[in-house]
Amino acid sequence: MSLTHLNARGEAHMVDVADKQETRREARASARVSMLPATLALLAEGGLPKGDVLATARIAGIQAAKRTHELIPLCHALMLSKVTVDFTLDSANSCVEIQVLCRLNGRTGVEMEALTAASVAALTLYDMCKAVDKGIVIGDIQLETKTGGKSGDWQRPDEAAAVEQTSVEPSRSEPSRSEPSRAATAEPIEATAGQAAPAAPGDATVRVLFLAELRERLDLDSLALNLTTLSEATVGGLKRTLALRDPQLEALNDTRVLCAVNQDMVRDDHPLNAGDEVAFFPPVTGG
Repeated sequence: MSLTHLNARGEAHMVDVADKQETRREARASARVSMLPATLALLAEGGLPKGDVLATARIAGIQAAKRTHELIPLCHALMLSKVTVDFTLDSANSCVEIQVLCRLNGRTGVEMEALTAASVAALTLYDMCKAVDKGIVIGDIQLETKTGGKSGDWQRPDEAAAVEQTSVEPSRSEPSRSEPSRAATAEPIEATAGQAAPAAPGDATVRVLFLAELRERLDLDSLALNLTTLSEATVGGLKRTLALRDPQLEALNDTRVLCAVNQDMVRDDHPLNAGDEVAFFPPVTGG
């Protein structure tokens, strides 16, 4: 097997497809974007500050497929007849699955267009969500199927079949692509100099985090507060107590400021318990 993008002198060049027969060609690609459960919940509820995340990512993916030749040096400019970008919100694994389909009648395949669309859609998801979760992980960008052309059809082997083959021929198997979600493996945040230490087991305290622009505005990363000092053991009671202690923390009462307790989005009437982690973050826009 030879690399078609290298000529006889070993130089990179664009393949001449003028003499190839036009056939119906199709490719499907996928990608996975893993995020915190609270971020996925915000996305599902339409509560992220930049607006409609999935609609924006879908448009970005379609546009990327149409302009793949401008991004990948040796790709041809193709007259695509169909591009679809679909999303599945997987709450069990705290991720968004991206599925892309590209199709045309032409002389060269559309695998790169499908992969580029999946990649850019994933990057757009990150951009739309990064204000509340900069630890988002993009992974498993891969071709699923391709049809048409001289090389014929191809389909990614079924994972179940691959696992079965692994037990028979371990030396020829590939490592598993699946990894535990970042939310399931994330290490607890450690206190740094100038911050309050996390609550010890059995201690009646809650840890309060200030994220994104709110952290910069307040010049405060986190603090620990004893539940017995609150006027009421709820998020609203926590806000009132903090505002009484420091007038600049009155900013937490802005109705646009969001709150998550143990990574779940909550309202002011949500009760607080010892050891809870309470995170406040603002509606942030921009690039």
